Amino acid sequence: DVQLVESGGGSVQAGGSLRLSCVASRYTFSSLCMAWFRQVPGKEREGVAGINREDGTNHADSVKGRFTISKDNAKSTLYLQMHSLKPEDTAMYYCAAFSCVYDSFPSLNERTYDYWGQGTQVTVS
Repeated sequence: DVQLVESGGGSVQAGGSLRLSCVASRYTFSSLCMAWFRQVPGKEREGVAGINREDGTNHADSVKGRFTISKDNAKSTLYLQMHSLKPEDTAMYYCAAFSCVYDSFPSLNERTYDYWGQGTQVTVS
C-alpha cells in the first residue's frame, strides 16, 4: 500500500501563504494520481485540487487563482502552494492517491482515492 505523509501546515494571517507537502512511499510515485482534500469538523470533506500522471490538474472553484497543485516525481512528493489565504481556508488538509492509467481525469471525488495521509492542519486568522 501507499504511505502518505503530509507536512507544511500551520497558522498564518489572512493574505499569507503556505506550501503543503506530501511524501509518498511504498509505491511507484509516477503511477499515481493524487489530490488534496480538506475538512472542517462537522462538514464533508472537500476536494481542493487533483493532478494526474501527466501533470494535468484540476482545481476547485473556491481555490482557483490562489492554490496550485504540483508534484516532483524524482522526490515522490506532492505539493499544494497556497497564496492569498482566507479564514475560510482553515481546515485539516489531506493528501490522497490512487493508482491510475494514463490520461486519467484528476478527480476531486474522494471516493476515487484509495490511499490517504493523516492530515496537516491549516489555520488562517
